[in-house]
Amino acid sequence: MRKKLIIIAASAFIAGTILIGCDSSAKKVEEARENVQTSKENVGVANQDLNKAIQDSAAEFQRFQQESEARIITYEQNIAELKAKIAKDKKEGKTQYQKMLADLEQKTADMKKSLKEYKVEGNDKWDAFKVKFNKNMDDLGKSISNFFTNEKK
Repeated sequence: MRKKLIIIAASAFIAGTILIGCDSSAKKVEEARENVQTSKENVGVANQDLNKAIQDSAAEFQRFQQESEARIITYEQNIAELKAKIAKDKKEGKTQYQKMLADLEQKTADMKKSLKEYKVEGNDKWDAFKVKFNKNMDDLGKSISNFFTNEKK
């Protein structure tokens, strides 16, 4: 009898442990499902944010490209005006002016090519390109506006 009582108690203990273990597994499965659902929602929000950032970046690049192309056109017009002035001028340094203009034309063409060939590869590279490009554009603009004063130096 005592042996039966020990067996029943042990069986009850084992059954209780199994039931408690099963119950916590069910809770774990439910929590895992909730976590998966939350993760899916987070991924959806992240994808929306990414798509918006990509669209914003593309719009910013397009705006930058249009502004830069307008500046380049202005520079090309200024160079054409300088060419016309030099053609009318009868100074001895005409060939030097023409060489300087050829350099300015080459820089303008390089800037145009650089802008056309640039592919957006990420914010860091985009920011670096934009800073360098703007600096080069400013330098080109200064060279054009100071054309006749530069030759004296």
